[in-house]
Amino acid sequence: MGEFMTEPERRSPGVPSPGTPGERRGTGDTGPVPSDGQEATALLERTRALVDPELRTAVESLPGSMRRIARYHFGWEQADGTSAAGHAGKAIRPALVLAAAAALGGPVARSAAVRAAAAVELVHNFTLLHDDVMDRDPTRRHRPTAWTVFGVADAILAGDALQALALRLLAEDPHPAARPAAARLTACVVELCAGQHTDTDLEHRAPDEVTLDEVLAMAEAKTGALLGCACALGALYAGAGAAEVAALDGFGRQAGLAFQLIDDVIGIWGDPRHTGKPAGADLAARKKSLPVVAALCSGAPAAAELAALYGKPYVTGDTEGIARTALAVEQAGGRDWAQAEAADRMARAMQELARAVPDPETAGGLLALAEFVTRRSS
Repeated sequence: MGEFMTEPERRSPGVPSPGTPGERRGTGDTGPVPSDGQEATALLERTRALVDPELRTAVESLPGSMRRIARYHFGWEQADGTSAAGHAGKAIRPALVLAAAAALGGPVARSAAVRAAAAVELVHNFTLLHDDVMDRDPTRRHRPTAWTVFGVADAILAGDALQALALRLLAEDPHPAARPAAARLTACVVELCAGQHTDTDLEHRAPDEVTLDEVLAMAEAKTGALLGCACALGALYAGAGAAEVAALDGFGRQAGLAFQLIDDVIGIWGDPRHTGKPAGADLAARKKSLPVVAALCSGAPAAAELAALYGKPYVTGDTEGIARTALAVEQAGGRDWAQAEAADRMARAMQELARAVPDPETAGGLLALAEFVTRRSS
């Protein structure tokens, strides 16, 4: 999944930049002034320090064959089993769990929610292992994907094992919120699978047979659901009521859609030095990502050219064809639409957050993370 170009020189004139907590574009409201990203970075580092021990303990409980694949996937080992200095991603989802718990219950709730945060991260990585197989992605986090190293079957089984570990963490947690958290996470996994099924189904359909509403619903299921679930789990561990839990779920879902829009744009225009994936990988795979479908549905002259290009299989090494396809998406308005839609989704996320945590000071961690996911470039 790619990301969003946010450098000012890459924006089209008159198109809003990705929405941030301080720029509620489309609503006329002004929220907290955005930070320089240091707060989010510090929060992610603290999350990693708290959650990594839980992750490592869980992974160590796996049988040897599954343990080796999981260690490689998380960046802790090389393919030959030697130690590696890598890390298991940005930790955005577990950070949302802890930030939501802190916003509603303070440091005590945040500390109690560490196991739930690890469970969410395990589910996220289960989806990554499976996604890489289904999308045939050759790299992740600047390394060969697990399926290319250990084979398709072993990568799928390792993903299954991580999902089981996530549910076991909650099943063994004595916290009173663990049971409703497990039920919510399980429902989220079902929604994730449904979203992935829709995604694969869309890839088999002609470009003119896919609607933007379908792709938005798929993106909410595939990406928004887990971010919403992460926030909801944090709220549950803080002892929040049903209304607050629902509002934080809504916050995460809307932020997740903005996140996916960012991901999709970087999937087309991202710099491989930052993303760790080949340039235009999503276009080569003929993925019907949000900017692509928006462009196809635009009615612009370039939409017809894009449909013709997407109707032909990608020829390996055809960099000129990828460049033409990316230009057609941009000329048909796909990139501009994605920027505006990301801003609107973040505005909606801020409205949901204000329902659960009216005080911006208390919601600082969640606000910082929301800003981070809309300004990232890798």
